[in-house]
Amino acid sequence: MKLKKGDTVKVISGKDKGQEGEIIHVFPSDNKIIVNGVNTAKKHSKTSRSNKQGGIIDRDMPVDASNVMLVHKGKPTRVGYKIQADGTKVRVAKRNGEVIG
Repeated sequence: MKLKKGDTVKVISGKDKGQEGEIIHVFPSDNKIIVNGVNTAKKHSKTSRSNKQGGIIDRDMPVDASNVMLVHKGKPTRVGYKIQADGTKVRVAKRNGEVIG
């Protein structure tokens, strides 16, 4: 998976198309990610020790990684890999060939 926690992504398909947000959690085995403020669902929660007040809360649900694009310098781009001269593997923006930090 070419996306990491903390990356800013833009949704390119689905009900939240056009929204941008930061990746909170990555599930590489399922090829899914959770993006802050994207694909929210209402969750009914009971009162418990950790959750003193029950009720309906908004919760971010996973979205497939193929439905988002990484945002680099304000524009969405595809991501690739490149081996540098010293042998390190880095992520590269396909739009302009720059290394993604």
